[in-house]
Amino acid sequence: MQSTIDPYMAVRAELAALRHQVPGVQGCVIAGVDGLLILHDTLPGAEPHDIAALAAGAHGISRTCGAALRQGGFHECTIRNQHGYLAIYAVGDLALMAVLGDEGLNIARLHLEARQATARLAELMQIQIAREAHPFDQR
Repeated sequence: MQSTIDPYMAVRAELAALRHQVPGVQGCVIAGVDGLLILHDTLPGAEPHDIAALAAGAHGISRTCGAALRQGGFHECTIRNQHGYLAIYAVGDLALMAVLGDEGLNIARLHLEARQATARLAELMQIQIAREAHPFDQR
């Protein structure tokens, strides 16, 4: 019997909470490090697939810098533009959280909230991956 409950409901709730807790956040995207969209909580106008691809590109450049400078693995990257921000955070080793913000975004507050959220997201996504690895397990 197939369940109709969204298996990523808790992950979606984390993204929605971040958007509501930090003024100026316009949306959040969870993507694989390969740039493929996993899920999103974005406002109209932002294309989630594009944000996922941009996050992967920023991750790749940041990861290369970390290796070249012997500073270790990727944790986060912030891009500030004239009218807003794109902040990318590692969610474990295989996923990224990209946060799109407007020019009024308090980036320091975003970093505080997002770092806590990514730790919870990494745990939630590990649980989901484990469940998907055992499709015949009826928990």
